[in-house]
Amino acid sequence: MHVLATAGHVDHGKSTLLRALTGMEPDRWEAERRRGMTLDLGFVWTTLPTGTTVAFVDVPGHERFVPTMLAGIGPVPAVLFVVAADEGWMPQSQEHLDALDALGVRHGLLAVTRSDLKDPQLARTQALQHLATSSLGQIPSVCVSATTGAGLDELRTALGSLVTDLPAPDLSADIRLWVDRVFTIHGAGTVVTGTLSAGTLHVGDELQVGPGGRRVRLRGLQSLGQPVSSAPAVARVALNLRGLPREALRRGDALLTPGAWLATSTLDVRLSHPPAAELPRKVMLHTGTAAVATRLRPLGEDTARLTLAHELPLRIGDRALLRDPGTHRIPTGITVLDVAPPLLRRRGAATTRATELATMAATPDGAAELRRRGIIRRNELIAMGAPEPPGTPQAAGWLLDPTLLAQRATQLAKAVTTHATTNPLDPGLPLETARRLTGMPDIRLVELLLTPPMTLTHGRVHPTKPTTTLPDTIRHAITEIRAELAQRPFVAPEAHRLTELGLGPKQLAAAVRAGELLKIADGIYLAPGADNEAITRLRSLPSPFTLSQARQALNTTRRVALPLMELLARRGITRQLPNGTHELRSTAQV
Repeated sequence: MHVLATAGHVDHGKSTLLRALTGMEPDRWEAERRRGMTLDLGFVWTTLPTGTTVAFVDVPGHERFVPTMLAGIGPVPAVLFVVAADEGWMPQSQEHLDALDALGVRHGLLAVTRSDLKDPQLARTQALQHLATSSLGQIPSVCVSATTGAGLDELRTALGSLVTDLPAPDLSADIRLWVDRVFTIHGAGTVVTGTLSAGTLHVGDELQVGPGGRRVRLRGLQSLGQPVSSAPAVARVALNLRGLPREALRRGDALLTPGAWLATSTLDVRLSHPPAAELPRKVMLHTGTAAVATRLRPLGEDTARLTLAHELPLRIGDRALLRDPGTHRIPTGITVLDVAPPLLRRRGAATTRATELATMAATPDGAAELRRRGIIRRNELIAMGAPEPPGTPQAAGWLLDPTLLAQRATQLAKAVTTHATTNPLDPGLPLETARRLTGMPDIRLVELLLTPPMTLTHGRVHPTKPTTTLPDTIRHAITEIRAELAQRPFVAPEAHRLTELGLGPKQLAAAVRAGELLKIADGIYLAPGADNEAITRLRSLPSPFTLSQARQALNTTRRVALPLMELLARRGITRQLPNGTHELRSTAQV
């Protein structure tokens, strides 16, 4: 299926043409048929000779119903532009064209109606000249008469050519269905209709009413009046929603893939018709079927910040238009550049932002977004409409720009080294402190920064090469201990002696990290190299040897000999035999 919207001045025969083309009545309300004027959106369809089905969204042409017209053309990819031969180009013709141009619609067909009343060539030439100045450019045209049927076959052929050239929709895209009608069917409940421009709907799908809103289940699905189990884009669809009252939805709401869209009320945009400074400050933003009061703040020549009265599900690259509610004109279209822009609080921030926006493309670029933001949640980047850059460093659902990662790693390495130097008794920088210093939003991201010379141990970040700086008081105490150990290398100082010298657990740990002492076990400290000296002495013993023989060879007590032998065993230097004796492994090296 393909979906087109009509456009054109009031009473130029849009609905009459569709009636003749499809055999269906596009005017849904009795008041419309009585007055001969479309007041609301109508929907009809037909099958072309090629077998292709084309559905039409019929929009009102009267200036009082321009917001309704915009709701009709907003979600559709192509237009059937109607101009009457006996009246030619008219004010609403131009307003409809301004809207199409602002939305960037590039596919269309001109139908010159009432060709039985007047020679259509002048009206066709005039209309094509106007259309050529818009995003539509040069489009084909057909002269028709709904009354006589002249030109209808040619119109069907032209429609077949038009829809063949339309770009293929993304059938796997996230759902964003802009609601254009809401009503209740007895026994079924709430039903909404809309134009599905991308993605695929299935009966049983869960949808979300706006970003972060209520979730509903798709109970039933119709397309072109027939029940279907699924509907791929592009399609006109009617959705029966389970457990949702009619009052919970209205035209302009959107049904979304849950969790896939950001809700934004502040966005930075590029204008299709600058300068921004000449635009009204209060405008209506029209996108999809939504119309939202908006405040405009110029930034650059062709860029501005928009603040919406309420949130909308928008993505980078979305097209929309601004309408001046005072003059009823459409001054410009917009392309969304950023749906989560930075605050402009400091003096000069707006100028800086304008410079940045001038370099930004109007198409989603995940790598560029990550460079600008440095750190962003993966699902937030995707919800903005930007793809995840391949090979991006990530942890805990966050993505990090590689350049920022390198900068923060260098920053952390300096902080860790400084901490180790100034706090020799407080080993390692606490992980939470490291997170704050580097500005990481999640403590799990710190691990991505731990490149050499940094390691993480017991929740603290340490230099890979421990610092050798010790306070003078500790160094003097160690000097005394080392002098005593020089006389009897394996007689570890008692606890009272360590306390007497002011060496508590922190001071001893610092001495071990600095390589000034060797820790054998808790409370047992020897001089560096004592383990190698022990191996040399044990080699002089017959193999295997007992713990008592080892103690005597080392000239020490059981208090030291037992943990020392356990240390050597853990290192694979000795092993204990089943009978309790010990032997040196043949591969043991001093």
